[in-house]
Amino acid sequence: MRLDIISIFPEYFSPLDVSLIGKARERGTLDVRIHQLRDWAHDVHKTVDDTPYGGGPGMVMKPEVWGAAVDAVVGSADQVPRMVVPTPSGRPFTQELAQELAREPWLLFCCGRYEGIDSRVMAEYSTRLRVDEVSIGDYVLAGGEVAVLVMAEAVGRLLPGVLGNACSVADDSFAPGSMRNLLEGPVFTKPPEWRGHKVPEVLLSGHHGKIARWRRDEALRRTVANRPDLAAALDPETLDKHDRALLESLRSPFRFGPEDVAH
Repeated sequence: MRLDIISIFPEYFSPLDVSLIGKARERGTLDVRIHQLRDWAHDVHKTVDDTPYGGGPGMVMKPEVWGAAVDAVVGSADQVPRMVVPTPSGRPFTQELAQELAREPWLLFCCGRYEGIDSRVMAEYSTRLRVDEVSIGDYVLAGGEVAVLVMAEAVGRLLPGVLGNACSVADDSFAPGSMRNLLEGPVFTKPPEWRGHKVPEVLLSGHHGKIARWRRDEALRRTVANRPDLAAALDPETLDKHDRALLESLRSPFRFGPEDVAH
């Protein structure tokens, strides 16, 4: 995968040189190219922003600078990237979207600052590229760089060969399958007892069926406690009789309809 990032703070992306993403870059699995937006500003001060039309606080990033930058990065190649613009007003970034982006051969991340990028930039490129405005959460950051780091890692780890154990992806919170929309439960390693805290006996039993059941129960408990919105949205078709009894005992926000027949 090729991944281009345009930002006024290229140095922000040094974390992409380390850990799994750094190794993927070394192997050539991930081709990351980082561009300084100010290189396409031609005034003496390398200005990339101006006051907003209609008034209001803050500054807005200029369309002519962004247009020149995107044109230069995209060039005249037959293949075009999918353009991702982090913004708190975008659609939510989810594991499903990460998987979708991981199937793209080329992503272009555009990091806004101040009050954001002039909206005409997204309108202009939406006629030629697929443009996604994406939010990583219901809060506001100083700029898009942190959000791009989050998305780059979430997408990069899904590429073939990046993780040492590909099965790890299947066990992620929010991964597709029967555990979809469930958070991962607690995890443990050696020693079996630490500072008086013992590993649950079932995990030492060697009984794979009981271990799987315990893990699912703990995932349900954690989801109800930490993400009641996800618990409320669980698909009844993925729940067995044991699941339903546990959810009822936890007073989960999940609602059983009359058509929901216990498996």
